[in-house]
Amino acid sequence: MAIKRRNLLLGSGGTLLLSLFPWEIAYGAGIVDVRIWPADEYTRITIEHDGKLKFRSFVVRENPPIRMVIDIEGLALSDHLKKLVQEVSPNDPNIRNIRLGQYQPNVVRMVVELKEDVKPQIFELPPVASYKERLVVDLYPKNPNRSIAASDDPLAVAINQQNAARNGQGNSSPRSKSGKEKLLVMIDPGHGGEDPGASGQMGTHEKDIVLSIAGKLNDLIAQDDEIDARMTRRSDFFVPLGERVNLAQKAGAKLFVSIHADGWISPNAKGSSVFALSEKGASSAAARWLAKQQNDADKIGGINLQGVERSVQNVLVDMSNTWKINYSLALGHSVLQEIGKLNDLHKSQVEQAGFAVLKGQGIPSILVETAFISNPGEEQKLRNDDYQLSMAKGILAGIKRQVRKDKTVIQG
Repeated sequence: MAIKRRNLLLGSGGTLLLSLFPWEIAYGAGIVDVRIWPADEYTRITIEHDGKLKFRSFVVRENPPIRMVIDIEGLALSDHLKKLVQEVSPNDPNIRNIRLGQYQPNVVRMVVELKEDVKPQIFELPPVASYKERLVVDLYPKNPNRSIAASDDPLAVAINQQNAARNGQGNSSPRSKSGKEKLLVMIDPGHGGEDPGASGQMGTHEKDIVLSIAGKLNDLIAQDDEIDARMTRRSDFFVPLGERVNLAQKAGAKLFVSIHADGWISPNAKGSSVFALSEKGASSAAARWLAKQQNDADKIGGINLQGVERSVQNVLVDMSNTWKINYSLALGHSVLQEIGKLNDLHKSQVEQAGFAVLKGQGIPSILVETAFISNPGEEQKLRNDDYQLSMAKGILAGIKRQVRKDKTVIQG
């Protein structure tokens, strides 16, 4: 059963570690919001606040259940924080429950009871976009049997996977019923979790729409005997750009298709677009602006860069070359022809810009902007299940059109 992702936890009940003060204390940071994002890959707890916090943490493995303890200094136990203990989803694969108490007059203790051992990451994020300061707790399974492995350094893992692929150590490709090699496509629903992407006037979030379209595309490919697919995420959680690269390389994907829904400063902008990587700069000011928005995903979604070497923070290995970019352009053109039957095209040609998620792939890669979610008419289309399915069919038809023309990507 799919886990309902954004748990805005209501109420102030729950089992508490210590007796709670019956009043609010007027010092320290104020809590803006508390969010839990459960997923098989990892569970994230986010405490958004408007001041500075100090914290320390440790894991208690004696006397089960395993517990993670976090002491947060400069924080008073408020109603916003109490809601964290009210409703931890029983479907959360990592958290059993959460208890809170005023451990000291200016220290809140959070005890997270775990269903299994974890490799925790705790870090702070500065204000960005609509978010204020955030304290983030990521709980990765210590012994994961999942699609994303826990890592102290997801960007370094991405680079290691790319090196392995370069040395011919990638996974073997799936086979069709006839024994021929299938074309493995990595489908990448953009954004997720703390990063909602663009939003429409009706409150529609890009992350939800593109996940739905990506899921439909994945289901269509599952019925195809020539193509196989994987997804970078199957539910509403944040995947760093470097980890998206890692997943494609680890799977041995031959094509990478990232799915998005534009947002623009004017509600009049409309139409579908397809983008490929540029080595020399953006093909238009709009493409440059869009690439910057997408490349800021790690800042908004929240990636832990503590202890990561600066060279790893700032550089995704660029394995692209002229052939791969040219193939990406041809693939993008084929997809553009198909989705142009479903919606107006914002541009009749494939645009190019320095998208980080395309740059690191080392395989032909495109980014499909399905429509402008900031346009009320197109937002309504994007919310429609039939339109989503048609868009998924169009993307698949474009992929197959290009592969029929040039099977080099399978052979290479």
